[in-house]
Amino acid sequence: MTRVLVIRLGALGDVVMSFAAFAAIRAHHPGAEVTLLTTRPYAGLAEAAPWFDRVAIDPRPAWWDLAGLWRLRGKLRGFDMVYDLQTSGRSGWYFHLAGHPPWSGIARGCSHPQRGAAREAMHTFERQRDQLAASGIAAFPVPDLSFLTARPVPALPDRFALLVPGASAHRPGKRWPAAAYGELAGIIAARGIIPVVIGAADEGALAATICAACPQAQDLTGRTALLDVFAIAARAAFVVGNDTGPTHIAAAAGCRTIVLFSADSDPAMSAPRGPDGAWPTVLRVPVLADLSVARVAATLP
Repeated sequence: MTRVLVIRLGALGDVVMSFAAFAAIRAHHPGAEVTLLTTRPYAGLAEAAPWFDRVAIDPRPAWWDLAGLWRLRGKLRGFDMVYDLQTSGRSGWYFHLAGHPPWSGIARGCSHPQRGAAREAMHTFERQRDQLAASGIAAFPVPDLSFLTARPVPALPDRFALLVPGASAHRPGKRWPAAAYGELAGIIAARGIIPVVIGAADEGALAATICAACPQAQDLTGRTALLDVFAIAARAAFVVGNDTGPTHIAAAAGCRTIVLFSADSDPAMSAPRGPDGAWPTVLRVPVLADLSVARVAATLP
């Protein structure tokens, strides 16, 4: 049996944006055993997906951790084809640790390289298609996400919209102020749509600010598992969120998405995309604190 390895380590938005590539690889190797090498936070998502037969965890050992590198070497060996969708300096080094198998990526000396400055100017969605095309994959079926979107969800209002006020704690510039989300929540509620705030447990203070400004809002921060967010987003009227993982999930689930960008990141390279590659509504200002509520409200469906 042909053995195929796919490498995608994170972060969450990057993993979600790779769904189309995962589906294309699976379709190109229908009879193969396909393994995903990823990091532990995304193991459950990968195990639920129809694209992989096995999931291997990369603990990302330090370069001086010889025992850890030896164990990782064992996870990288014995494959007939490797698709490195991480395409980082680290994952490129894995090509040598793996013993130079047939390899799609940017590792020096690999069999199916993606070269040229053009890749550096491509959005992840197009960059991965270009990479796989160089490896002989020409068909890119729209991934079927029903294994995620059809999951049962918590009790929710009949009409609701999602608000995603969080982002990485070490990237505060990627967060639109919670007070602004609170004002927007009031506008949404006035239209008969219940704002529902989602995010990690440590973002509960953001939700509290929003709910204090809009008592109709509901707080689900810290109360949803990663896989649940897909099904919740698929039922939402729309989502307004920062450039962060749950916003990527909402777009991937086919939800109408309004995403807010600061100068901290470039939507041309990393905006959330729909399952068929559709772009969200993107609002970008150098400093998110300067983005007016009126401008965001004007984009609401």
